[in-house]
Amino acid sequence: MTATLSNSILTIAINSKGAELISIQNNLTKREYLWEGNPEYWGKHSPILFPVVGTLKNNAYQLNGQNYTLPRHGFARDCEFEIISQEAHKIIFSLQENTASLAVYPFAFELQVSYALIENELVVGYLIRNKSQSTMPFSIGGHPAFALKNAFTDYSLLFEKEENLISYPLENDLISDKTAIVQLQQNALPLRYSLFEKDALVFKSMASKQIQLLENNVPILHFKYPDFPHFGIWTKVGAPFICLEPWLGYADTVAANGNLMEKEGITLLEANSEKEISFSVEII
Repeated sequence: MTATLSNSILTIAINSKGAELISIQNNLTKREYLWEGNPEYWGKHSPILFPVVGTLKNNAYQLNGQNYTLPRHGFARDCEFEIISQEAHKIIFSLQENTASLAVYPFAFELQVSYALIENELVVGYLIRNKSQSTMPFSIGGHPAFALKNAFTDYSLLFEKEENLISYPLENDLISDKTAIVQLQQNALPLRYSLFEKDALVFKSMASKQIQLLENNVPILHFKYPDFPHFGIWTKVGAPFICLEPWLGYADTVAANGNLMEKEGITLLEANSEKEISFSVEII
Protein backbone atom coordinates (compact mmCIF):
# COMPACT_ATOMS: atom_id res chain seq x y z
CA MET A 1 0.00 0.00 0.00
CA THR A 2 1.21 3.50 -0.80
CA ALA A 3 0.45 6.45 1.45
CA THR A 4 0.95 10.08 0.45
CA LEU A 5 1.38 13.39 2.26
CA SER A 6 1.26 16.78 0.63
CA ASN A 7 1.46 20.46 1.44
CA SER A 8 1.77 23.51 -0.78
CA ILE A 9 5.44 22.78 -1.53
CA LEU A 10 6.09 19.03 -1.28
CA THR A 11 4.38 15.72 -1.94
CA ILE A 12 5.87 12.51 -0.60
CA ALA A 13 4.89 8.86 -1.02
CA ILE A 14 5.66 5.97 1.33
CA ASN A 15 5.28 2.24 0.74
CA SER A 16 3.89 0.37 3.74
CA LYS A 17 6.35 -2.43 2.90
CA GLY A 18 9.39 -1.39 4.87
CA ALA A 19 7.75 1.99 5.60
CA GLU A 20 9.98 3.02 2.70
CA LEU A 21 9.94 6.54 1.33
CA ILE A 22 9.57 6.23 -2.45
CA SER A 23 9.03 9.81 -3.64
CA ILE A 24 9.82 13.42 -2.74
CA GLN A 25 8.39 15.79 -5.31
CA ASN A 26 8.49 19.56 -5.45
CA ASN A 27 4.93 20.64 -6.25
CA LEU A 28 6.12 23.95 -7.69
CA THR A 29 8.72 22.62 -10.14
CA LYS A 30 7.47 18.99 -10.42
CA ARG A 31 11.03 17.84 -9.83
CA GLU A 32 11.46 14.39 -8.25
CA TYR A 33 14.28 14.27 -5.71
CA LEU A 34 14.25 10.59 -4.77
CA TRP A 35 15.76 7.82 -6.87
CA GLU A 36 13.18 5.94 -8.95
CA GLY A 37 14.34 2.47 -7.90
CA ASN A 38 15.33 1.17 -11.35
CA PRO A 39 16.59 -2.39 -10.61
CA GLU A 40 19.14 -2.07 -13.42
CA TYR A 41 21.17 -0.15 -10.84
CA TRP A 42 19.44 -0.57 -7.48
CA GLY A 43 15.83 -1.52 -6.87
CA LYS A 44 15.36 0.46 -3.64
CA HIS A 45 14.56 4.08 -2.85
CA SER A 46 15.15 4.68 0.85
CA PRO A 47 15.16 1.44 2.88
CA ILE A 48 15.24 1.42 6.68
CA LEU A 49 18.15 -0.50 8.17
CA PHE A 50 17.14 -2.35 11.37
CA PRO A 51 18.07 -4.08 13.66
CA VAL A 52 21.54 -4.04 12.10
CA VAL A 53 23.25 -1.65 9.72
CA GLY A 54 25.46 -3.24 7.10
CA THR A 55 26.72 -6.81 7.13
CA LEU A 56 27.41 -9.13 10.05
CA LYS A 57 30.43 -11.38 9.75
CA ASN A 58 29.12 -14.58 8.12
CA ASN A 59 25.64 -12.96 8.35
CA ALA A 60 25.49 -14.33 11.87
CA TYR A 61 25.78 -13.34 15.53
CA GLN A 62 25.74 -14.89 18.99
CA LEU A 63 23.56 -13.87 21.92
CA ASN A 64 23.30 -15.59 25.29
CA GLY A 65 25.01 -18.68 23.93
CA GLN A 66 22.65 -18.98 20.94
CA ASN A 67 23.50 -18.56 17.26
CA TYR A 68 21.34 -16.44 14.96
CA THR A 69 21.47 -15.27 11.36
CA LEU A 70 20.51 -11.87 10.00
CA PRO A 71 20.80 -10.61 6.42
CA ARG A 72 22.61 -7.42 5.49
CA HIS A 73 20.81 -4.36 6.91
CA GLY A 74 18.40 -6.55 8.91
CA PHE A 75 14.75 -7.39 8.19
CA ALA A 76 12.68 -4.22 8.68
CA ARG A 77 12.98 -3.14 5.04
CA ASP A 78 11.19 -6.33 3.95
CA CYS A 79 8.37 -6.20 6.53
CA GLU A 80 4.86 -4.81 6.20
CA PHE A 81 4.34 -1.86 8.56
CA GLU A 82 1.02 -0.75 10.02
CA ILE A 83 -0.16 2.86 9.87
CA ILE A 84 -0.99 3.87 13.44
CA SER A 85 -1.53 7.60 12.90
CA GLN A 86 -2.18 9.82 9.91
CA GLU A 87 -2.78 13.56 9.85
CA ALA A 88 -2.67 16.12 7.05
CA HIS A 89 1.10 16.53 7.18
CA LYS A 90 2.33 13.62 9.31
CA ILE A 91 2.09 9.83 9.21
CA ILE A 92 3.43 7.19 11.61
CA PHE A 93 4.13 3.56 10.73
CA SER A 94 4.75 0.77 13.25
CA LEU A 95 6.47 -2.61 13.16
CA GLN A 96 6.41 -4.99 16.12
CA GLU A 97 7.97 -8.36 16.75
CA ASN A 98 6.37 -11.44 15.22
CA THR A 99 7.15 -15.12 14.93
CA ALA A 100 9.51 -14.59 12.01
CA SER A 101 11.42 -11.75 13.66
CA LEU A 102 11.75 -13.56 16.99
CA ALA A 103 13.45 -16.46 15.21
CA VAL A 104 16.30 -14.19 14.08
CA TYR A 105 16.16 -11.39 16.67
CA PRO A 106 14.78 -12.60 20.03
CA PHE A 107 13.36 -9.34 21.37
CA ALA A 108 9.92 -7.84 21.82
CA PHE A 109 10.20 -4.43 20.19
CA GLU A 110 8.36 -1.69 18.37
CA LEU A 111 9.88 0.39 15.58
CA GLN A 112 7.89 3.51 14.74
CA VAL A 113 8.78 5.47 11.61
CA SER A 114 7.29 8.92 11.15
CA TYR A 115 7.26 11.28 8.17
CA ALA A 116 6.31 14.92 8.68
CA LEU A 117 6.15 17.80 6.20
CA ILE A 118 7.04 21.25 7.52
CA GLU A 119 6.93 23.71 4.62
CA ASN A 120 9.84 22.70 2.33
CA GLU A 121 11.32 20.17 4.76
CA LEU A 122 10.68 16.47 5.35
CA VAL A 123 11.47 15.19 8.85
CA VAL A 124 11.99 11.44 9.20
CA GLY A 125 11.77 10.10 12.75
CA TYR A 126 12.60 6.72 14.27
CA LEU A 127 11.33 5.60 17.66
CA ILE A 128 12.79 2.30 18.88
CA ARG A 129 11.03 0.75 21.87
CA ASN A 130 12.40 -2.20 23.82
CA LYS A 131 9.36 -4.07 25.15
CA SER A 132 11.41 -6.98 26.47
CA GLN A 133 12.74 -7.54 29.98
CA SER A 134 16.39 -7.56 28.95
CA THR A 135 18.81 -5.12 27.34
CA MET A 136 18.26 -4.99 23.57
CA PRO A 137 21.21 -4.41 21.23
CA PHE A 138 20.29 -2.69 17.97
CA SER A 139 21.44 -0.45 15.16
CA ILE A 140 19.32 1.65 12.82
CA GLY A 141 19.98 3.73 9.75
CA GLY A 142 18.49 5.60 6.84
CA HIS A 143 19.46 4.90 3.23
CA PRO A 144 17.80 7.57 1.03
CA ALA A 145 18.97 7.71 -2.58
CA PHE A 146 18.70 11.10 -4.26
CA ALA A 147 18.16 11.30 -8.00
CA LEU A 148 20.78 13.07 -10.11
CA LYS A 149 19.33 14.26 -13.41
CA ASN A 150 22.61 15.64 -14.77
CA ALA A 151 26.05 14.08 -15.20
CA PHE A 152 27.43 12.68 -11.93
CA THR A 153 30.36 15.11 -12.00
CA ASP A 154 27.95 18.06 -12.02
CA TYR A 155 27.30 17.34 -8.33
CA SER A 156 29.17 17.88 -5.10
CA LEU A 157 28.56 17.56 -1.37
CA LEU A 158 29.14 20.62 0.82
CA PHE A 159 29.88 19.69 4.42
CA GLU A 160 28.90 21.87 7.34
CA LYS A 161 32.42 22.02 8.78
CA GLU A 162 35.97 21.99 7.54
CA GLU A 163 37.41 18.62 8.48
CA ASN A 164 39.52 15.68 7.40
CA LEU A 165 37.13 12.83 6.65
CA ILE A 166 38.44 9.42 7.63
CA SER A 167 36.83 6.59 5.69
CA TYR A 168 37.05 2.89 6.53
CA PRO A 169 37.21 0.83 3.32
CA LEU A 170 35.09 -2.31 3.20
CA GLU A 171 36.54 -5.80 2.85
CA ASN A 172 33.93 -8.37 1.85
CA ASP A 173 31.27 -5.94 3.13
CA LEU A 174 32.97 -5.68 6.55
CA ILE A 175 34.71 -2.63 8.04
CA SER A 176 38.42 -3.06 7.46
CA ASP A 177 41.21 -2.01 9.81
CA LYS A 178 42.53 0.31 7.10
CA THR A 179 41.69 3.98 6.73
CA ALA A 180 41.65 6.46 3.86
CA ILE A 181 41.50 10.24 3.93
CA VAL A 182 38.71 11.77 1.83
CA GLN A 183 39.92 15.19 0.79
CA LEU A 184 37.51 18.11 0.83
CA GLN A 185 37.98 21.25 -1.24
CA GLN A 186 36.75 24.22 0.81
CA ASN A 187 34.39 21.88 2.68
CA ALA A 188 33.15 20.36 -0.61
CA LEU A 189 33.48 16.85 -2.02
CA PRO A 190 33.16 16.82 -5.82
CA LEU A 191 31.39 13.62 -6.83
CA ARG A 192 33.15 11.14 -9.08
CA TYR A 193 32.52 7.44 -9.52
CA SER A 194 36.11 6.55 -8.62
CA LEU A 195 35.23 7.34 -4.99
CA PHE A 196 32.90 4.32 -4.96
CA GLU A 197 34.88 1.71 -6.87
CA LYS A 198 35.31 -0.21 -3.60
CA ASP A 199 31.72 0.32 -2.42
CA ALA A 200 30.52 2.87 0.14
CA LEU A 201 32.44 5.56 1.96
CA VAL A 202 32.04 4.68 5.65
CA PHE A 203 32.65 7.30 8.33
CA LYS A 204 32.66 6.25 11.98
CA SER A 205 32.57 9.91 12.99
CA MET A 206 32.21 13.34 11.39
CA ALA A 207 32.17 16.82 12.86
CA SER A 208 29.57 17.88 10.29
CA LYS A 209 25.91 17.19 11.04
CA GLN A 210 24.60 18.80 7.85
CA ILE A 211 25.40 18.28 4.16
CA GLN A 212 24.16 20.19 1.13
CA LEU A 213 23.84 18.50 -2.25
CA LEU A 214 25.00 20.91 -4.94
CA GLU A 215 24.13 20.78 -8.65
CA ASN A 216 26.61 22.84 -10.69
CA ASN A 217 27.60 24.51 -7.40
CA VAL A 218 23.99 25.48 -6.61
CA PRO A 219 22.39 23.86 -3.52
CA ILE A 220 19.34 21.72 -4.30
CA LEU A 221 18.79 20.03 -0.93
CA HIS A 222 19.97 20.31 2.65
CA PHE A 223 20.42 17.05 4.60
CA LYS A 224 20.51 17.27 8.42
CA TYR A 225 21.31 14.37 10.76
CA PRO A 226 22.01 15.76 14.27
CA ASP A 227 21.28 12.50 16.12
CA PHE A 228 23.44 10.14 14.07
CA PRO A 229 27.13 9.59 14.93
CA HIS A 230 28.00 7.47 11.88
CA PHE A 231 27.50 8.07 8.17
CA GLY A 232 27.73 6.37 4.80
CA ILE A 233 27.83 7.75 1.26
CA TRP A 234 27.21 5.37 -1.62
CA THR A 235 26.32 4.90 -5.23
CA LYS A 236 26.86 2.25 -7.86
CA VAL A 237 29.39 3.15 -10.52
CA GLY A 238 27.43 4.55 -13.46
CA ALA A 239 24.19 5.03 -11.50
CA PRO A 240 22.38 8.41 -11.47
CA PHE A 241 21.88 8.69 -7.71
CA ILE A 242 23.76 9.38 -4.50
CA CYS A 243 22.85 7.87 -1.12
CA LEU A 244 23.31 9.92 2.04
CA GLU A 245 23.03 7.46 4.92
CA PRO A 246 22.76 8.52 8.58
CA TRP A 247 23.57 5.57 10.81
CA LEU A 248 23.41 4.61 14.45
CA GLY A 249 25.80 1.66 14.11
CA TYR A 250 27.61 0.12 11.16
CA ALA A 251 28.75 -3.19 9.69
CA ASP A 252 30.85 -5.69 11.60
CA THR A 253 34.56 -5.09 11.55
CA VAL A 254 36.85 -7.76 10.11
CA ALA A 255 37.95 -8.49 13.72
CA ALA A 256 34.41 -8.82 15.14
CA ASN A 257 33.92 -11.71 17.57
CA GLY A 258 30.24 -12.21 16.67
CA ASN A 259 28.82 -11.33 20.11
CA LEU A 260 26.04 -8.84 19.36
CA MET A 261 26.27 -7.26 22.82
CA GLU A 262 29.94 -6.47 22.15
CA LYS A 263 29.56 -5.39 18.52
CA GLU A 264 31.42 -2.17 17.69
CA GLY A 265 28.98 0.72 17.25
CA ILE A 266 25.98 -1.16 18.71
CA THR A 267 23.41 0.67 20.88
CA LEU A 268 22.26 -1.08 24.05
CA LEU A 269 18.68 -0.15 24.92
CA GLU A 270 17.61 -0.94 28.47
CA ALA A 271 14.51 -3.03 29.20
CA ASN A 272 11.20 -1.19 28.78
CA SER A 273 12.85 1.95 27.43
CA GLU A 274 12.92 3.75 24.11
CA LYS A 275 15.14 5.89 21.91
CA GLU A 276 14.06 8.58 19.46
CA ILE A 277 16.18 9.99 16.62
CA SER A 278 15.53 11.86 13.38
CA PHE A 279 16.99 13.34 10.23
CA SER A 280 15.56 15.75 7.69
CA VAL A 281 15.65 16.70 4.02
CA GLU A 282 15.10 20.35 3.15
CA ILE A 283 14.38 21.05 -0.50
CA ILE A 284 16.02 24.31 -1.54
